[in-house]
Amino acid sequence: MTSRKQEKFEMILDAAEKVIAENGFHGSQVSKIAKEAGVADGTIYLYFKNKEDILISLFQDRLGKLVDLFNSSIRDTSTADEALRKICEIHLSQLEQNVDLAYVTQIELRQSSLELRKAIGLAVKPYIVLIEQVLIRGIEEGSFRADLDTKLTRQLIFGALDEVVTSWLISGMKYSMTEQVEHTVDFFLRGLK
Repeated sequence: MTSRKQEKFEMILDAAEKVIAENGFHGSQVSKIAKEAGVADGTIYLYFKNKEDILISLFQDRLGKLVDLFNSSIRDTSTADEALRKICEIHLSQLEQNVDLAYVTQIELRQSSLELRKAIGLAVKPYIVLIEQVLIRGIEEGSFRADLDTKLTRQLIFGALDEVVTSWLISGMKYSMTEQVEHTVDFFLRGLK
């Protein structure tokens, strides 16, 4: 994609994130997304097949960037404990800083059709795999229990972080998620040791 096309693609995704967070997926018409992006309705269809494709692309783009951030951040960690702490910090702080993305990832995913959730699940998979790699690293270092079921544990960690964000949104964002990082990491590490 040329830089101009990439720029327009990003503008549309930014607009979709905002419109879907404000109106819900089902209440977000393509025309609203186009208006927010400052493009004609037909321009949307040069980049996306339909509204579902916009949501899937939004997840792929945003989660892809998040996984890149996780990878670059944990690359310099010296232990699996430290890597897990980085994952928790990034997960909670990034969604706290981007409330629209938090709404879209937490609320809209749960209200989407099974087919749409499966497609979005593919975008989440690299993140789940990353968590598993940290768990394997911890086992190999001898800092995590050798009997860990890494497949189950990666789901439990992801699910717990996911629920922290959902609870924060439902509470009306009355507290800081980043202030929950140490307690969250402590909870995880007690189960992993």
